Amino acid sequence: MTPQPDHLDPSELGTKAYWDTTYTADLANDTAGTTWFADSDASSRTLSYLLSLGDPSLTPTTSFLDLGTGNGEMLFLLRSQGGFTGPMLGLDYSPASVELASKIAIEHGLAIGDKRVRFREWDILGDDWLDAGEGKFDVVLDKGTFDAISLNSETDPNGRRLCEGYRAKVMQMVVPGGLFLVTSCNWTGEELRSWFEKNDDDGGGFEWTGNVQYPRFSFGGITGQSVSGVCFRMS
Repeated sequence: MTPQPDHLDPSELGTKAYWDTTYTADLANDTAGTTWFADSDASSRTLSYLLSLGDPSLTPTTSFLDLGTGNGEMLFLLRSQGGFTGPMLGLDYSPASVELASKIAIEHGLAIGDKRVRFREWDILGDDWLDAGEGKFDVVLDKGTFDAISLNSETDPNGRRLCEGYRAKVMQMVVPGGLFLVTSCNWTGEELRSWFEKNDDDGGGFEWTGNVQYPRFSFGGITGQSVSGVCFRMS
Protein backbone atom coordinates (compact mmCIF):
# COMPACT_ATOMS: atom_id res chain seq x y z
CA MET A 1 0.00 0.00 0.00
CA THR A 2 1.40 3.37 -1.03
CA PRO A 3 1.66 6.22 1.49
CA GLN A 4 -1.65 7.87 2.29
CA PRO A 5 -2.25 11.23 0.60
CA ASP A 6 -2.41 14.51 2.47
CA HIS A 7 -5.57 15.15 4.43
CA LEU A 8 -8.35 17.34 3.05
CA ASP A 9 -9.07 20.68 4.66
CA PRO A 10 -12.01 20.39 7.08
CA SER A 11 -15.45 21.52 5.94
CA GLU A 12 -18.94 21.73 7.39
CA LEU A 13 -19.84 18.86 5.05
CA GLY A 14 -17.83 16.69 7.42
CA THR A 15 -20.04 17.43 10.41
CA LYS A 16 -23.07 15.55 11.67
CA ALA A 17 -24.88 18.84 12.26
CA TYR A 18 -24.74 19.63 8.55
CA TRP A 19 -26.35 16.34 7.54
CA ASP A 20 -28.93 16.45 10.32
CA THR A 21 -29.99 19.88 9.07
CA THR A 22 -30.04 18.71 5.45
CA TYR A 23 -32.21 15.65 6.00
CA THR A 24 -34.48 17.41 8.50
CA ALA A 25 -35.17 20.02 5.81
CA ASP A 26 -35.92 17.26 3.28
CA LEU A 27 -38.47 15.78 5.67
CA ALA A 28 -40.04 19.15 6.41
CA ASN A 29 -40.31 19.96 2.69
CA ASP A 30 -41.59 16.46 1.87
CA THR A 31 -38.89 15.87 -0.76
CA ALA A 32 -36.97 12.72 -1.65
CA GLY A 33 -33.69 14.38 -0.76
CA THR A 34 -30.54 14.66 -2.80
CA THR A 35 -29.10 11.74 -4.74
CA TRP A 36 -25.38 12.30 -4.45
CA PHE A 37 -23.35 12.17 -7.68
CA ALA A 38 -26.59 12.09 -9.70
CA ASP A 39 -24.99 14.33 -12.33
CA SER A 40 -22.41 11.57 -12.89
CA ASP A 41 -25.03 8.80 -12.84
CA ALA A 42 -22.96 7.17 -10.11
CA SER A 43 -25.63 4.82 -8.80
CA SER A 44 -26.40 3.33 -12.21
CA ARG A 45 -22.71 3.09 -13.02
CA THR A 46 -22.11 1.27 -9.75
CA LEU A 47 -24.91 -1.18 -10.51
CA SER A 48 -23.69 -1.72 -14.07
CA TYR A 49 -20.17 -2.34 -12.81
CA LEU A 50 -21.34 -4.96 -10.32
CA LEU A 51 -23.40 -6.73 -12.97
CA SER A 52 -20.49 -6.66 -15.43
CA LEU A 53 -18.14 -8.49 -13.07
CA GLY A 54 -19.67 -11.86 -13.82
CA ASP A 55 -18.75 -12.76 -10.26
CA PRO A 56 -20.34 -16.08 -9.24
CA SER A 57 -20.64 -14.78 -5.68
CA LEU A 58 -23.04 -12.07 -6.88
CA THR A 59 -26.37 -13.86 -6.89
CA PRO A 60 -29.95 -12.64 -6.48
CA THR A 61 -29.64 -13.31 -2.72
CA THR A 62 -26.43 -11.29 -2.30
CA SER A 63 -26.57 -9.08 0.82
CA PHE A 64 -25.82 -5.35 0.61
CA LEU A 65 -24.77 -2.79 3.22
CA ASP A 66 -24.87 0.91 2.30
CA LEU A 67 -22.72 3.18 4.47
CA GLY A 68 -24.00 6.71 4.88
CA THR A 69 -27.16 5.76 3.02
CA GLY A 70 -28.75 9.22 2.90
CA ASN A 71 -32.13 8.81 1.20
CA GLY A 72 -31.50 5.11 0.51
CA GLU A 73 -31.56 5.60 -3.26
CA MET A 74 -28.67 3.21 -3.98
CA LEU A 75 -30.40 0.30 -2.26
CA PHE A 76 -33.73 1.03 -3.92
CA LEU A 77 -31.98 0.92 -7.31
CA LEU A 78 -30.34 -2.42 -6.51
CA ARG A 79 -33.73 -3.80 -5.53
CA SER A 80 -35.75 -2.44 -8.45
CA GLN A 81 -33.28 -2.66 -11.33
CA GLY A 82 -30.51 -4.98 -10.18
CA GLY A 83 -32.63 -8.03 -9.54
CA PHE A 84 -31.18 -8.46 -6.06
CA THR A 85 -33.56 -9.93 -3.50
CA GLY A 86 -31.22 -10.58 -0.55
CA PRO A 87 -30.91 -8.61 2.69
CA MET A 88 -30.28 -4.87 2.33
CA LEU A 89 -29.38 -2.48 5.13
CA GLY A 90 -28.62 1.23 4.97
CA LEU A 91 -26.70 2.89 7.80
CA ASP A 92 -26.51 6.57 8.63
CA TYR A 93 -25.53 8.49 11.74
CA SER A 94 -28.24 11.05 11.06
CA PRO A 95 -31.61 9.99 12.49
CA ALA A 96 -33.29 12.29 9.98
CA SER A 97 -31.64 10.35 7.14
CA VAL A 98 -32.97 7.07 8.53
CA GLU A 99 -36.44 8.57 8.87
CA LEU A 100 -36.34 9.92 5.31
CA ALA A 101 -35.10 6.66 3.76
CA SER A 102 -37.64 4.64 5.74
CA LYS A 103 -40.43 6.94 4.56
CA ILE A 104 -39.38 6.48 0.92
CA ALA A 105 -39.18 2.71 1.43
CA ILE A 106 -42.82 2.72 2.51
CA GLU A 107 -43.76 4.75 -0.57
CA HIS A 108 -41.96 2.22 -2.79
CA GLY A 109 -43.53 -0.77 -1.07
CA LEU A 110 -40.11 -1.83 0.24
CA ALA A 111 -40.70 -1.51 3.98
CA ILE A 112 -42.15 -4.95 4.66
CA GLY A 113 -42.12 -8.45 3.23
CA ASP A 114 -39.50 -10.26 1.17
CA LYS A 115 -38.39 -7.08 -0.64
CA ARG A 116 -37.88 -5.10 2.55
CA VAL A 117 -34.99 -2.62 2.66
CA ARG A 118 -33.98 -1.80 6.23
CA PHE A 119 -32.44 1.38 7.59
CA ARG A 120 -30.68 1.89 10.88
CA GLU A 121 -29.10 4.77 12.75
CA TRP A 122 -25.44 3.92 13.27
CA ASP A 123 -22.22 5.89 13.75
CA ILE A 124 -19.72 3.92 11.71
CA LEU A 125 -16.71 5.39 13.49
CA GLY A 126 -18.14 5.90 16.95
CA ASP A 127 -20.02 2.60 17.42
CA ASP A 128 -18.57 -0.91 17.56
CA TRP A 129 -19.88 -3.02 14.69
CA LEU A 130 -19.31 -6.18 16.67
CA ASP A 131 -22.12 -4.98 18.97
CA ALA A 132 -24.53 -4.33 16.10
CA GLY A 133 -25.73 -7.91 15.75
CA GLU A 134 -25.85 -7.53 11.96
CA GLY A 135 -22.93 -9.74 10.94
CA LYS A 136 -21.04 -9.25 7.68
CA PHE A 137 -22.30 -8.47 4.19
CA ASP A 138 -21.41 -9.70 0.71
CA VAL A 139 -21.18 -6.19 -0.74
CA VAL A 140 -20.54 -2.97 1.17
CA LEU A 141 -21.11 0.35 -0.61
CA ASP A 142 -19.87 3.86 0.12
CA LYS A 143 -21.08 6.68 -2.11
CA GLY A 144 -19.60 9.87 -0.70
CA THR A 145 -19.38 8.79 2.94
CA PHE A 146 -15.59 8.53 3.02
CA ASP A 147 -15.56 11.97 1.39
CA ALA A 148 -17.60 13.41 4.25
CA ILE A 149 -15.53 11.66 6.91
CA SER A 150 -12.37 12.98 5.26
CA LEU A 151 -13.72 16.53 5.72
CA ASN A 152 -14.20 16.06 9.47
CA SER A 153 -11.58 17.80 11.61
CA GLU A 154 -12.00 15.57 14.67
CA THR A 155 -9.27 13.21 15.83
CA ASP A 156 -9.31 9.85 17.59
CA PRO A 157 -7.63 9.10 20.96
CA ASN A 158 -4.37 8.48 19.08
CA GLY A 159 -4.47 11.91 17.50
CA ARG A 160 -5.33 10.63 14.02
CA ARG A 161 -7.96 12.21 11.79
CA LEU A 162 -11.13 10.10 11.89
CA CYS A 163 -10.80 9.07 8.26
CA GLU A 164 -7.64 7.13 9.13
CA GLY A 165 -9.68 4.65 11.15
CA TYR A 166 -12.40 4.14 8.54
CA ARG A 167 -10.75 1.29 6.66
CA ALA A 168 -10.48 -0.88 9.77
CA LYS A 169 -14.15 -0.28 10.56
CA VAL A 170 -15.29 -1.25 7.06
CA MET A 171 -13.16 -4.41 7.09
CA GLN A 172 -15.31 -5.71 9.97
CA MET A 173 -18.41 -5.46 7.78
CA VAL A 174 -17.37 -7.43 4.68
CA VAL A 175 -17.39 -11.21 4.36
CA PRO A 176 -14.15 -12.87 3.19
CA GLY A 177 -14.23 -12.71 -0.59
CA GLY A 178 -16.86 -9.95 -0.46
CA LEU A 179 -16.70 -6.59 -2.20
CA PHE A 180 -16.27 -3.02 -0.99
CA LEU A 181 -17.04 -0.33 -3.55
CA VAL A 182 -16.30 3.30 -2.74
CA THR A 183 -17.32 6.34 -4.82
CA SER A 184 -15.65 9.71 -4.29
CA CYS A 185 -15.50 13.21 -5.71
CA ASN A 186 -12.64 14.27 -3.41
CA TRP A 187 -10.13 11.48 -4.00
CA THR A 188 -8.71 10.04 -7.21
CA GLY A 189 -8.78 6.31 -7.88
CA GLU A 190 -5.09 6.09 -7.02
CA GLU A 191 -5.64 7.94 -3.75
CA LEU A 192 -8.54 5.67 -2.81
CA ARG A 193 -6.30 2.68 -3.38
CA SER A 194 -3.70 4.21 -1.09
CA TRP A 195 -6.33 4.63 1.63
CA PHE A 196 -7.87 1.17 1.42
CA GLU A 197 -5.61 -1.35 -0.29
CA LYS A 198 -3.90 -3.78 2.08
CA ASN A 199 -0.18 -3.62 2.70
CA ASP A 200 2.30 -6.44 3.21
CA ASP A 201 1.89 -6.31 6.98
CA ASP A 202 -1.89 -6.70 7.03
CA GLY A 203 -2.14 -10.44 6.60
CA GLY A 204 -5.52 -9.72 5.01
CA GLY A 205 -7.57 -6.80 3.90
CA PHE A 206 -8.78 -5.15 0.72
CA GLU A 207 -7.33 -6.09 -2.64
CA TRP A 208 -7.98 -3.87 -5.65
CA THR A 209 -10.45 -5.41 -8.10
CA GLY A 210 -11.12 -2.63 -10.60
CA ASN A 211 -12.46 0.85 -11.26
CA VAL A 212 -15.91 2.05 -12.20
CA GLN A 213 -15.62 4.04 -15.41
CA TYR A 214 -16.61 7.72 -15.41
CA PRO A 215 -16.30 10.40 -18.10
CA ARG A 216 -12.83 11.86 -18.34
CA PHE A 217 -11.87 15.41 -19.26
CA SER A 218 -8.71 17.16 -20.37
CA PHE A 219 -7.67 20.68 -19.44
CA GLY A 220 -4.28 22.29 -19.79
CA GLY A 221 -2.73 19.02 -20.86
CA ILE A 222 -3.98 17.20 -17.76
CA THR A 223 -6.55 14.40 -17.97
CA GLY A 224 -8.82 13.60 -15.05
CA GLN A 225 -12.37 12.88 -13.91
CA SER A 226 -14.70 14.50 -11.38
CA VAL A 227 -15.82 11.22 -9.76
CA SER A 228 -13.87 8.06 -8.97
CA GLY A 229 -15.21 4.61 -8.14
CA VAL A 230 -12.96 1.81 -6.92
CA CYS A 231 -13.85 -1.78 -6.07
CA PHE A 232 -11.94 -3.92 -3.57
CA ARG A 233 -12.25 -7.55 -2.56
CA MET A 234 -11.85 -8.65 1.05
CA SER A 235 -9.10 -11.26 1.26
